[in-house]
Amino acid sequence: MTTSALAQNACVPCKGGVPPLAGDALRALHRELGADWLLVKEHHLEKEYKFKEYTPAVAFTGAVAAIAEQQNHHPDILLAWGKVKVTIWTHKIDGLTESDFYFAAKVEEAFRNMN
Repeated sequence: MTTSALAQNACVPCKGGVPPLAGDALRALHRELGADWLLVKEHHLEKEYKFKEYTPAVAFTGAVAAIAEQQNHHPDILLAWGKVKVTIWTHKIDGLTESDFYFAAKVEEAFRNMN
């Protein structure tokens, strides 16, 4: 599966009671996602996007927010001049699920579509 293929999947709300992804399953999804996303302590995904101006960064933040509302999956978004940092994990299980990777792929697709 590629980033684009991951992005075709819908995020599924986590109801809790399941363990977070770990080990080989987690690393396999991280490899599929690629695109320089960081896997931090097997707990969350993180990526910083760079922009030459403030306004495109704001527009990208809005695009990520729209995806979040549509998917009912809400990342942490840090907006600063020339950059947007996106951090994703599933709060109910305090770790990562497949949906987190789907969401990251959708963010990646939105960024590519802006450029």
